[in-house]
Amino acid sequence: MKVAFFSTKEYEADAFKGAPSAGIHEITYLPHRLDPVTARLAQGHDAVCIFVNDAADAETLDVLKQAGVKAVALRCAGYNNVDLKRAEELEIAVVRVPAYSPEAVAEFAVGMIMTVVRKYHKAYNRVREGNFLLSGLVGFNLQGKTVGIIGTGKIGMLTGRILSRGFRCNVLAYDPYPNKVDADEAGITYVSDLKDLLKQADIISLHCPLMDSTRYLLNAETFPLTKEGVVIVNTSRGGLIETNALIQNLKNGHVAAVGLDVYEREGEYFFRDGSGTIMHDDVFSRLLSFYNVFLTGHQAFLTNEALSSIAQTTLENLSNVEQGEACKNAVKG
Repeated sequence: MKVAFFSTKEYEADAFKGAPSAGIHEITYLPHRLDPVTARLAQGHDAVCIFVNDAADAETLDVLKQAGVKAVALRCAGYNNVDLKRAEELEIAVVRVPAYSPEAVAEFAVGMIMTVVRKYHKAYNRVREGNFLLSGLVGFNLQGKTVGIIGTGKIGMLTGRILSRGFRCNVLAYDPYPNKVDADEAGITYVSDLKDLLKQADIISLHCPLMDSTRYLLNAETFPLTKEGVVIVNTSRGGLIETNALIQNLKNGHVAAVGLDVYEREGEYFFRDGSGTIMHDDVFSRLLSFYNVFLTGHQAFLTNEALSSIAQTTLENLSNVEQGEACKNAVKG
């Protein structure tokens, strides 16, 4: 297949060119983010390959259909940026990478917890400036603390396992579809009500997909249910947290620290260098101004192992579509 590869970064191109199935498909690497305007660049291609912040909404899909595109290959697990109903109406296949390296994200989530709790980032900056004072760097032990895992897919389960077996935390989890066998092995205890988790957790780590039922899971109504001084980490999707409500709870001191690898309106800023430009998102600017907010640019997945797995699975998905075979990673509306 001829594939238009949108939002290309050099590390992705290197991974796809080095994959075992490299060469099977003809790939055009494009730096542009997919949207209704750039979708015209897919003219003459059979498929597009997109990432988390590319827009495959109804308008974009209509343009892709007119360009002759038959498939949308997501090189990620989430698919909330694709209008699945419209894709089905246009007979455009949608495939994804449901699991690449859950260890990569789980390990990053734990590292982010350690960073905000023990203030590694602040200590690093101080020492670089010759400041070796320890005031303001007091943290707390993870051992014995209660960690709430919301969402127990592969990543959430692994995160909970590391914290339970490695740090000896008391790990609680909430998931509408609990996996008790794996949870027991990982040392995780399910609660039947999300409110119970929010009330008990010293640290909350989010690991669920972004859907209508999970959008703004943490909001103006649910933040007050959490413990005073709670620590929150989100390596999943930015839309799980209502940012304005988070800011209010940072201002009043209810939330002690936050680690974010995602932001609900990250598409305009993430995966590009904006250091020489003005940030026009006032909410994002306010969030970044807090001393107790640690933010990275959707980096949790970024390991050699994950990139290799993403590339190979995506190429195999495209081969399934090309050959008219059933694809186990197909996404339906």
